[in-house]
Amino acid sequence: MATNTTASPTGTRLPRDEDHPLIFERGAAGASAAWLPPSDVPCVDPAFAFGEDAVDTAGPEIPEIGEMDLVRHYTRLAQRLFSVDANFYPLGSCTMKYNPRVNERAAAMPGFARLHPYQDEADVQGILELFHRLRLALQEISGLAEVTLQPAAGAQGEMTGLMIINAYHRSRGENRVKVLTPDSAHGTNPATCTICGRQACTVKSGADGRVDLKDLRDQVDEQTAALMITNPNTVGVFDEQIAEIAKIVHARGAQLYLDGANMNALLGIAKPASFGVDAMHFNTHKTFSTPHGGGGPGAGPVGVAEHLRPFLPVPQIVRRENGTYGWDEDRPKSIGKVRSFYGQSGVLVRAYTYIRALGGDGLRDVAEKAVLSANYLAARLRHRFEMPFPPPYAHEFIMVPRFAGSDVTETDIAKRLIDFGIHPPTMSWPIHHCLMVEPTETESLDTLDRFVAAMLTIADEIENDPERVRTAPHTQPVRRVDEVSAARKPNVRWRPQ
Repeated sequence: MATNTTASPTGTRLPRDEDHPLIFERGAAGASAAWLPPSDVPCVDPAFAFGEDAVDTAGPEIPEIGEMDLVRHYTRLAQRLFSVDANFYPLGSCTMKYNPRVNERAAAMPGFARLHPYQDEADVQGILELFHRLRLALQEISGLAEVTLQPAAGAQGEMTGLMIINAYHRSRGENRVKVLTPDSAHGTNPATCTICGRQACTVKSGADGRVDLKDLRDQVDEQTAALMITNPNTVGVFDEQIAEIAKIVHARGAQLYLDGANMNALLGIAKPASFGVDAMHFNTHKTFSTPHGGGGPGAGPVGVAEHLRPFLPVPQIVRRENGTYGWDEDRPKSIGKVRSFYGQSGVLVRAYTYIRALGGDGLRDVAEKAVLSANYLAARLRHRFEMPFPPPYAHEFIMVPRFAGSDVTETDIAKRLIDFGIHPPTMSWPIHHCLMVEPTETESLDTLDRFVAAMLTIADEIENDPERVRTAPHTQPVRRVDEVSAARKPNVRWRPQ
């Protein structure tokens, strides 16, 4: 069969999808990738063990393929994938940074990886000490009084924080039912309110992307439990009104909750407690370089101010007077457990490794470089793409691809970026038809310049050859798919002819 190839922007020739059969379509009868010794265990007839009706004499449809062909097949599939290790991921609000391999080595150490959650405290003092040290580090970074490591993700951290706030209000004889969220809030914020039995109320933002203080004052009242805010916010600007926002919220007895999704811009520069935050969660996969995506694993530690400490989940990791480490269950006002066992230990080992490897100065350098990278990209692109919010930006920025007389969409631009080996940015959120870009601190100047070059090339194409953008990608094994049908009628199962 003739090879069907297309050219990439770098000149590489990439095979099309139809040139590579599925694993079920490869190999030959009798081929095998494994050589096993004869079994020394007596074989029990399945029909005797399970009954004649339970036995499928034909057996499953398993591909028969040799080891070399098997290795090449899956290696080729792996090479098609986008990944942080191989590609630039400018996903706004996601902080897709490089995960240092030293984190993985630490988490894989037998003393951590082979533990069992039911082991006696005396046998696991090493991991308990690490947990305690991590808790103290996060307290120092946030300026808050105490941190729990129990939540298994940022969203569960939000839920935990709001449960703590609700418990605090109940302890004062109050049942506050409203939670305010800015209109640029992450979607998990209103979802958390609903799960916790609270009503999510939206606070408007001004033209500069910051909270409208008048609307906030009009909405906050004695029924308000908390304001859940992200700062820097989702449109990429730091809301310098945050101390005033805290005063407005606290004046009505409500609490200020910080969504820690964008903490990557604050590390070592500002402590949330210093601008009035009462509770917050950390996204370890965003800020502290632990695995990201795929539904897990994750970790979402929660920090609280002094008055919320009694309501933290149990058990809490503590250092006893004799210098040993263990779990404190004696917290009568606690909201209880929010996760089985003690949290995502492997993820927490990675986060601790990252923090200790960088140290205080290194963490500050992370934030400074992340902010510098975002502002560099925005400055180089603002003459070709509309920036709806004024600079300076924090760790990310929003641009809107509007070109006179063109019907090219943000989706078209995102698909075209794939041809340049760049993962598409976040699209169409938090405002319509936008691209939200976050370069992080781990990308080199060369990578940032390549992204600029790709975006400027696409801008030229929109003006001179828009069809090339509308029909992208051109260099991938799979061309543009019908996304609506793929979402509504997925067909991901191979069936024999």
